Amino acid sequence: MTLLDIRDLVIAAGDKRIVDGVSLTVAPGEVVGLIGESGAGKSTLGLAALGYVRPGCRRAGGVVRLGAREVFALPPGALREMRRSRVAYVAQSAAAAFNPAFRLADQVMEVPRLTRRATLSEGAALAHELFARLELPDPGNFGRCYPHQVSGGQLQRAMVAMALANAPELIVFDEPTTALDVTTQIEVLRAIRDAIRGRNLAALYISHDLAVVAQLADRIVVLRDGRTVEEGPARAIVAAPRTPYAQALIGLRHATDIAAVEAAAAPILSTAAVTAGYGRGPAVVSDVSLGLAAGRVLAVVGQSGSGKSTLARVIMGLMPAREGAVRFHGAALPLVGSRSHDQRRRIQLVHQSPDVALNPRQSVRETIGRPIRFFFGHDRAEVDRRVRELLAATELPESLIDRMPDRLSGGEKQRVCIARALAAEPEVLVCDEITSALDLLVEDAIIALLKRLQAERRLAILFITHNLWLARRFAHEVAVMRAGNVVEHGPAGAVFAKPREAYTRALLAAVPTLEPGWLDRKLA
Repeated sequence: MTLLDIRDLVIAAGDKRIVDGVSLTVAPGEVVGLIGESGAGKSTLGLAALGYVRPGCRRAGGVVRLGAREVFALPPGALREMRRSRVAYVAQSAAAAFNPAFRLADQVMEVPRLTRRATLSEGAALAHELFARLELPDPGNFGRCYPHQVSGGQLQRAMVAMALANAPELIVFDEPTTALDVTTQIEVLRAIRDAIRGRNLAALYISHDLAVVAQLADRIVVLRDGRTVEEGPARAIVAAPRTPYAQALIGLRHATDIAAVEAAAAPILSTAAVTAGYGRGPAVVSDVSLGLAAGRVLAVVGQSGSGKSTLARVIMGLMPAREGAVRFHGAALPLVGSRSHDQRRRIQLVHQSPDVALNPRQSVRETIGRPIRFFFGHDRAEVDRRVRELLAATELPESLIDRMPDRLSGGEKQRVCIARALAAEPEVLVCDEITSALDLLVEDAIIALLKRLQAERRLAILFITHNLWLARRFAHEVAVMRAGNVVEHGPAGAVFAKPREAYTRALLAAVPTLEPGWLDRKLA
């Protein structure tokens, strides 16, 4: 029996085929994983399962059937009813998907209240059950929060709760664990796995994390340039990939190299006993002292809500420290509004969520060109030349130069953010989950780019991530944060080889592997 049947689907934007003749099926209770590089058509294919194509795109051929019904042939009312009752979507960026003006419980319960006529008390009870299942803090009161009042990982779990709320037949998961640390990721994967098995749900699971897909999917479809390049049982593809592209993905996931350690140098950026929090609430960062030297990478890792991004906000001058100071070349840095033009140029941030960071009304040319004009005052011709150089450096084609953000893939958006930060020619780059939206091969290219910049410019990088595997490969030093405190700090090789703290050991044990059945054994 087949629930979702996609045949020879073509989705085009102008003359370019984003999805080029793809066919796949999903049976009830089956999970089909979609992997591939940024721009391969994964999200476009997932949205097509809901009968949706992005603005500027069109369905140019093929059919999508959910059960016996052809999705793109449904009238608007029937299509809307299908999306309310039979299918659900978990977006890549929860921060962009939630309405900032409404409380989380109201948004999670919106569809059940519309379709089931659920009362307020029934909706509250269901929301409480879902929040508890996903191990969100204080599930009885969590729904009273607005989206900006919770961490990125908590917000992503709230979106999973929203998808489960109306018990759909098919869920399209578009990078649902991208914003999560490894320990939280396991609990979300547990909820996804249990929901699929317990309710006989079907799922399309889109991800660039091959290890996660290998643990959850029954079958894997590998996409590249909008086409299927390999398809088969998950275990078979992981054990013996047939195509060079799949072999490259598997090879990168097996990589275990550690960044070379150079002699310690004096830090150019440091935090001295920094404590910070929001409003009159408790401290989110407590007594953090770290130093970052030129040409070095300091990875800050920890669970969602551990204070990593808050520390970045303090360093960037976006929020004040209650105690302590941030120093750059020995001088205390004020809040961003009081920093000099040169101080702002020399420390740049790449934001965690490109959907939030990019102005939806500015093209790629305008987005990257603005800091070049602002900091250096170049004329239009020179700005245009530098923009094209930065597109090449971040492996973006020049054909994207006049596109708006809504016509870019998640990975393309993040690379535009990286190019914008590099446009200022900074000494320090603060990277907040810089590669979270990228597949392994593109991620590897971005890391190679950053390594080259370090060699050429002695660029210092504060690398905030929940990806311990990437921190192991890229960072010279690692600081592990928990509940706002640095609980372990040292050279990457030492921290990963012989972690002193039980918390660090738990984080390392939670990193998914390609070993068959790893997730089931971990959750047993």
